[in-house]
Formats: sequence, structure tokens, C-alpha cells
Amino acid sequence: MSNVIDVTETTFEQEVLDRSHEVPVVVDFWAEWCGPCRTLGPMLERLSEEAGGEWILAKVDVDTNPGLASAFGVQGIPAVHAFRRGRDVAEFVGALPEPQVRDWLAGLGPTPADVAVQEGLDAENRGDLESAAQKYRTALAHEPARAEAKAGLARAEVALRAASADEQTLRARAAANPADIDAIMDLASVEFAHGTIESALKRMIDLVRASVGYEREQVRTRLLELLDTLAPDDPLALAARRDLAAALF
Repeated sequence: MSNVIDVTETTFEQEVLDRSHEVPVVVDFWAEWCGPCRTLGPMLERLSEEAGGEWILAKVDVDTNPGLASAFGVQGIPAVHAFRRGRDVAEFVGALPEPQVRDWLAGLGPTPADVAVQEGLDAENRGDLESAAQKYRTALAHEPARAEAKAGLARAEVALRAASADEQTLRARAAANPADIDAIMDLASVEFAHGTIESALKRMIDLVRASVGYEREQVRTRLLELLDTLAPDDPLALAARRDLAAALF
């Protein structure tokens, strides 16, 4: 796949916004009649091929795609914008010298949160859940809304809780005392970690319904932690979120 692509108003969302969740996308707003564009454009294309896929160059002809130029406030060309995770994160205008362009591109490299998330994934894959949880916490300290870090931290914490629990003891405690919310929450974590997800979520929803005040908030928080490990469009997650809303209100 080429690292240089032509983008239109029709393909911009898929080729730029969606792809920028995987790799930075640099958008070159240009036009055939623009003299400086004839200097900057080939330079960006060469640098993109040289980068070998570390970032993608998307070229937008402003004459045939005026809506895109307007949407991103392009008033003079060449104008170059960088997108990461669906957001416009950096820009410059004019045909800058190559050393300055290289410096600008270097700033698009992995952020501290990117590095921490990858380190968390690596630790998780080798079974070092304590380290994974810490790396995900580091990522969230840099980017509190980072979805991969939230999901990773939830996975690590659920797995750690399940690993330290005795399922038989928890079942006995829960059966003997339906008000033992700690035992029931830990049992749900064990079930969830073992793959009986629907049962675990039902157990937590039932516990939300049966609890009040501070305890209910504890259960809600723990349930959301379990849901954070699932894809937002997972049918079980969608159903559990509906049931949670009904239980709370």
C-alpha cells in the first residue's frame, strides 16, 4: 500500500480520520496553480516514502475539495495538517525548508501515552499484570480519556483480582450471605475472567438492584470496570448498560 494517497471529500473520513487511529496522517492541502505547492508537495511525498509507513501523506486538492479546505480553516496554501486518533493535532502553512519539515514531522512520533499503552500491552501479553496495570495508569495520567488505556487497566485489574481469589470460598460466602457484596463482586470478577461473562454481568446487575447508597456506588463502579474491558458495541455490554440504567433509575 502506498504511503501517499489522494483524498476527496467523500474519502476523507475513512482515509484520514479513521486511519489516523492507527498511524499519523499528514494532509497536504494544495492546488495545481500554487507555486510553493510544487516545492513542498514532492518533498512531503519523498519524506513519506522514506518514513516507510510511520505516517501517511494524504493530498487534498483544494480546488476540487473546497469543503475540506473550509472545514479545516485553510486560508493559504500549501497548508499541512497532521491527524492523530481522529483529531487535527498540528499544522503549518507555506513551503518550509526541509530541515524544519523534518523537525515538525518528528513531533508526530509516539506520545508518552502511546509508549505507555504499548508497554502495557507487551506486559499483559507476557502475563505481567502488575506491570501492565502500572503502564496503563501512566498512560491515563497523560491522557485521561485514552480508551485503550482504560480498557487495558480494567482487563489487568479484573485478571489480578480473579487470580488472587478462591472461587469455591467466594461461592460459599455469597451463598451464606447475600449481603456480602465484596464476595459477590469478587466472584463476578472470577466468572468474568473465566469467560462466563453473561453470568458475571447478571450477578453484578442483581447486586446493583439489591444495594443502596455507598455500596451501590461501589458495585456500579466495579460493574463499569468489567464493561470497560468489552468493546462498546458488544451485545452483552450494550444489554448490561441498559439493565444498569434501569436498575439505577
